[in-house]
Amino acid sequence: MAEESVKLLGYWASPFALRVKWALKLKGVHYEYVEENLPNKSPLLLRYNPVYKKIPVLVHNGKPLAESLLIIEYIDEAWKQNPLLPEDPYERANARFWAKFFDEKCVPEVMGAFASKGEEQEKAAKARENLKMLERALEGKPFFGGDKIGFLDIAVGWIGIWGRIVEEIAGVSLIDAETMPLLTAWLNNFLEVPVIKACIPSWHELLEHNKGFRKILTGSST
Repeated sequence: MAEESVKLLGYWASPFALRVKWALKLKGVHYEYVEENLPNKSPLLLRYNPVYKKIPVLVHNGKPLAESLLIIEYIDEAWKQNPLLPEDPYERANARFWAKFFDEKCVPEVMGAFASKGEEQEKAAKARENLKMLERALEGKPFFGGDKIGFLDIAVGWIGIWGRIVEEIAGVSLIDAETMPLLTAWLNNFLEVPVIKACIPSWHELLEHNKGFRKILTGSST
C-alpha cells in the first residue's frame, strides 16, 4: 500500500488552522505543515484554493480541501480511528449545528469586539450572549463530545485563547466563571489536554502579533 501524502497549508496565528492541527493530532495522522505568508500568498495556496485564496487547506494525496470545519469532517471520515463526530445521527447533526452557530453568531461578534474602535463593549455584549447560548450544548458534560474531545470541542476550543487576547488588548471580557461556569470549566480542561496544549502558539507571540493586527484594523497608532 502506497504511503499517504498529507499536507496542511496554514498560518501560525490562525485559529482556523489550529482547528485542523488539533484534528490531525487527535487522529494520529502524520502530515507535512507548510507555513504561508498571507500578505504574499504562495503559488501553492493559490493553486489549491483558487476560490477563496485562504488558509487552511488540507491536501490529501494531491486532492485539496478548504474551509476548516469541512476539513475536520473530512479528516474524521478519511481516518476512522479516534472518531470526532458522534456515532448517533442526531448527535452528529447537533454537533454540526452548534459549530455552525459558533462560526456564524459568535466569531463575528468576537472579531468585532477586537477590531471595532469605540464599539467594543456593544460587540462584546452580543458575543457574551451568544457564547452563553453555546454553553447549553455542554449539558454538564466534561467536553462537548461527552467524555472525550470531539468535533465541537475542536471547532470552539480556540475561543479560550483568542477570548483572552481580546480581553487583554481591547479591554473587554468575553467569558467569565460567574456568568458562564460550564464554559469556563470546559475551556480550562480542554486547553490543558497535552495534545491540545502542544499545538497552541506562544502566548507572548500571539499577543504581540494581535496587538499589531488590531492597530492595522482600527487605524490606531497606539
